[in-house]
Amino acid sequence: MDGPTVPVTAEVAPHPGHGAVPGAVDHTSDAAWDPRQYVVFAGHRGRPFADLLAQVDARDPRLVIDLGCGPGELTLGLTQRWPGARVIGVDSSPEMLRKARDLDVDGRVEWVEAAAEDWDPTGSGGPIDVLITNATLQWVPSHLRLIPSWLERLAPGGTFAMQVPSNFDAPSHRLMREVAARHPRADDLRPGLDRAQAVARPETYASLLLDLTPDVDVWQTTYEHVLPAQAGGPHPVLEWVRGTGLRPVLGVLDDEERDAFVADYESELERAYPRRPFGVLFPFTRTFAVARTRRQRAPGPGKTEVSAR
Repeated sequence: MDGPTVPVTAEVAPHPGHGAVPGAVDHTSDAAWDPRQYVVFAGHRGRPFADLLAQVDARDPRLVIDLGCGPGELTLGLTQRWPGARVIGVDSSPEMLRKARDLDVDGRVEWVEAAAEDWDPTGSGGPIDVLITNATLQWVPSHLRLIPSWLERLAPGGTFAMQVPSNFDAPSHRLMREVAARHPRADDLRPGLDRAQAVARPETYASLLLDLTPDVDVWQTTYEHVLPAQAGGPHPVLEWVRGTGLRPVLGVLDDEERDAFVADYESELERAYPRRPFGVLFPFTRTFAVARTRRQRAPGPGKTEVSAR
């Protein structure tokens, strides 16, 4: 186990009212995804997926899509929950998909290489009953435009479920931007760090989805991750972001520049997230949204189909 995680939740009422880096949604555009680094904190990263899936009440779906499936462990769990479903995992990283295929010893999942912006849901072979995208859309600047087109491909009564990190103002990311801003190659580093603009506020997702279907849940959860920290070892928050948010920076710099950047950044992390006897507390906020489309049958006399929780 990766250590305890304490969720602190804050509900956001759904009312009208950010898997590639901006400008190049291919995960491999700046630095290849490393499945080994990504799964270092697999237990912590898997918890939000489980919390998202808990709000998906599909009984017997025929077609389930995991958009931005990564190394595949969580996607394989979908085949256990819905053993009769056809499950497709989509990701733009060949490294991640290679790991996923190695794990899928029974060949239960169809693995498709495609970036979210380029993925064509019509090629899935039928209406989609469940479309899940977990910790992917922050890499897709145009995802607010894409979501309506994805919901159009859902079967009647189908479910769209998404989760995105919403911690871009936390010290882990703020300090990354500050160290990059004072770096001699700041202009080269800035594009990869501007992706925070891709993640919208919870009310924006709620408003977007409620314009498409009345049955919508949107909420945020802050996870108080407890990361193990070994004396003299790398800072655990540094190891966390190496697998995700730091990739665009590391992919731009050469070895010498990379080492200098990491040393500067890590010294800032040591102050922001001090090591304690139990490890390091790492609060991490995530935004979730689940939308269910209408079923085909019309409501009877005096009844309505509208359902908003």
